[in-house]
Amino acid sequence: MSVILGKMFMLRLKRNFVSRWLVLGIDVVLVSCSILFAIGVRANFKLERISGYDVYFALPTIVAVYVIAFLIHKSYFGIIRHTSIADIWRILKANTFAIFALTFIVTTADYFNYYYLEYISISFLIIHFLIATFVLVVSRFIFKTAYFELTESKQSHRKHVLVYGAGKLGLLTHHSLMQSGIYKVIGFVDDNRSIKGKSIEGIPVYSSKEVLDPVFIEKKNIGEVIISIQKIKPQRKREIIDQCLALNLSVKTIPPVDQWINGELTAGQIKEVKIEDLLGREAIRLGKGKIRKELEDKVIMITGAAGSIGRELVIQSLYCASRKLILVDQSETGLFELEHEIVDLMDKTVGSKTDYSVHIGDISNEQAMSELFAKYSPDIIFHAAAYKHVPLMEQNPREAMRCNVKGTKVLADLAVKYSVSKFVMVSTDKAVNPTNVMGASKRIAEMYVQSLDTQLKKQGIESTQFITTRFGNVLGSNGSVIPLFKKQIMKGGPITVTHPDITRYFMTIPEACQLVMEAGVMGLGGEIFIFDMGQSVKIVDLARKMIKLSGLKPDEDIKIEYTGLREGEKLYEELLNNTETTVATHHPKIMIAQVRKVDHGMLKVELERAIELNYKLNEFDMVRVMKKLVPEFVSNSSKFEVLDNNKDVMYQ
Repeated sequence: MSVILGKMFMLRLKRNFVSRWLVLGIDVVLVSCSILFAIGVRANFKLERISGYDVYFALPTIVAVYVIAFLIHKSYFGIIRHTSIADIWRILKANTFAIFALTFIVTTADYFNYYYLEYISISFLIIHFLIATFVLVVSRFIFKTAYFELTESKQSHRKHVLVYGAGKLGLLTHHSLMQSGIYKVIGFVDDNRSIKGKSIEGIPVYSSKEVLDPVFIEKKNIGEVIISIQKIKPQRKREIIDQCLALNLSVKTIPPVDQWINGELTAGQIKEVKIEDLLGREAIRLGKGKIRKELEDKVIMITGAAGSIGRELVIQSLYCASRKLILVDQSETGLFELEHEIVDLMDKTVGSKTDYSVHIGDISNEQAMSELFAKYSPDIIFHAAAYKHVPLMEQNPREAMRCNVKGTKVLADLAVKYSVSKFVMVSTDKAVNPTNVMGASKRIAEMYVQSLDTQLKKQGIESTQFITTRFGNVLGSNGSVIPLFKKQIMKGGPITVTHPDITRYFMTIPEACQLVMEAGVMGLGGEIFIFDMGQSVKIVDLARKMIKLSGLKPDEDIKIEYTGLREGEKLYEELLNNTETTVATHHPKIMIAQVRKVDHGMLKVELERAIELNYKLNEFDMVRVMKKLVPEFVSNSSKFEVLDNNKDVMYQ
């Protein structure tokens, strides 16, 4: 009988599941065997001392009660290969229920002189309880081990991995990896010295110093490290990633627990480390309570709404329960996709019924923008619309003047006319000591809104506060270096970098969005807010990390080619120019730049003349105007370098 059940079990095992009824049947057989063994123990294994009544009456009675206990407590429901403490607890509860039920039955039978059960004593039930519990528990772990031994022998090609973190999440990660049949966990890695040298479910626990070593990696044929710690300092996580990448190991991480599918972690959810993990600093977090309070029940206009920053501003405004959103952009496709995203988000996630209105429009079109202001009377404007690609603006300076400068002026003037409470402009670190047309146009826009705010305060008009936010490159935004590198890696390379020494400051889209919103909350008007963005990142180092994180080797699997600086591009970005200083704010990572003051009246006259003649002037004359307005604008790797010796305006 046991041989037949064993063969049935192994057949089911090979099919990767065991029917719960088969598990119940095996449990009943094991309980029956436990009864016979307990009878033998009580008789000191002497056959002449064993009565037939022990077998004929004790066996069916005890088995019947245990079956009822198993059915009530569902001890057979667990998946054998995932046997855990919860399954053991169910077995213990079922067996405890059975022994108390049998004790009651035997005591009642003795009271009524029912002699058929007089051979079942309390001491016998205790002996059987201990034996049955031991057998049921041990059998599950034997079957579990047999399953993994069977699958391991059939899958010797599995990838050898290390799980970083020997806590509860590390154990769950191990179970998920074993279930997948793709991975074999060679060891746990943990910084806790007290568990070093111990083992968990037969898997040894190592220190990072022991395993993140070329000799160990080669000996154990390790190909991947999976980080299963969620509450880990960003700096320590970066150190681990850097150590792994130096050893040409692929690095993955598990998602937050609240993102697990149906509360369970599967191998398919384990992903490559996020772009944010490549930042050379700890991510900046801002409080959201004040932001929500400021935006709640407000009419908000977002320009450039279909762009990377604009889209995130839209999403966060929905979470803040704004009364109405006016979304403006020139991109028809971008707005179409954004509208579908908003509908989906409100239905499934946010739960908000914020009203919104989508408008395809050019911010430099004063008539069209005026109609929007008159119709919706916005309370707050987040101005994220701009042309941002340096080489393209270098080739089209008149478009930079039209969109980035005239567009900002049109919106700012209308904000004053229609008493908008706050106007928050998104600027860039390229506006500092600009070497290109794009940066210079953004600096002129900064100058206009800041000088306008100063002019209003001088006149005692406090209807509108103008605030500027200035930050570096945004990871993952449209046209940024990260998506470009990803595409190049997917195509097999090469990755193109303009210069081996080029560096940039980086921040994430959520960080950039929070800065813009935080500035809107804390700004009193006239400020240019900047982040303490830590150290700038070498682009070539970023490229090498991305190649390694893809499981490939730089310069072998994927080549890196240097193409030379593009028009207007400079090696190092700056957050402040040489004459600017900063003032601290309530947040240690946010500062206010103290910049050169500009007379608003003079600037307005110059801009109006330049805008009027924008398409009458040739591109060299237009750039010459920009250089006069921004004296620190010195072209680099550009055809406009010839103008730097003569910045006199040449238009009438």
